[in-house]
Amino acid sequence: MNEALSEEEFGGKAVHLGAALRAQLPVPPGFALSVGLVDRVAAGEPGAVAQLHGLLDRVGPSVAVRSSAVGEDSANASFAGQHLTVLGVRTQEGLLEAVKQVWASGRSEAALAYRRKLGKEGTPRVAVVVQHLVASECAGVLFTCDPLSGADERVIEASWGLGEAVVAGLVTPDRYRISREGRILERAAGEKDLELQPLPGGGTHEVAVAPERVNTLCLDENRLRELHALATRCENHFGRRQDLEWAFAGPRLFLLQQRAVTRGG
Repeated sequence: MNEALSEEEFGGKAVHLGAALRAQLPVPPGFALSVGLVDRVAAGEPGAVAQLHGLLDRVGPSVAVRSSAVGEDSANASFAGQHLTVLGVRTQEGLLEAVKQVWASGRSEAALAYRRKLGKEGTPRVAVVVQHLVASECAGVLFTCDPLSGADERVIEASWGLGEAVVAGLVTPDRYRISREGRILERAAGEKDLELQPLPGGGTHEVAVAPERVNTLCLDENRLRELHALATRCENHFGRRQDLEWAFAGPRLFLLQQRAVTRGG
């Protein structure tokens, strides 16, 4: 990911992750594919396709393939949910197909309509982030300030399994509020009746959560303290109003994505 220095070449998501890696934040290993390379892969150019071979071995065995479109993840527009994410890719053929699918999602009617709403013209320019898939026991999102009210406190949403369950709205997640000083202000259990888990052969599947865990809080005080500390580190490096995606796998906390909170919520 350190190769991603230019937003015009690699998009905002990849550049932000590269900066987080250089700041020694706990980002999983990965790499970025430039707009030009992704365009050539989508067109089926043999030389471009050949460049993908061997890359999976750098971060596998299982990866997440996400868009990093130019203009995505800015303070004015997040494009969250507009572009496809492919989870649990395990083969070179799967990586090639996932890159093509992510590229195509940038040209979907929904994505193009969102671009028009923002007054963006021209052809979408889509780079791609390929990142080690963290097989998380719980994951979610963290806003370093309230994205709706602007209140100066951390807002955390969490659920069991992969964080896509929270991002895609598949569950009602737990919700936590923490003051800037680290005091826990609110802990509210959600209705987490399913979790997303990686499949051994690739891809993901939905698993029913045991009844006794559906309304059990995912995060104890120690993990909330770790998330508060991560929020502080990200703000110190990137500035106030950060939107983070995170995951816990065993004792380790990972930062999966980082962007500015979109203005207006």
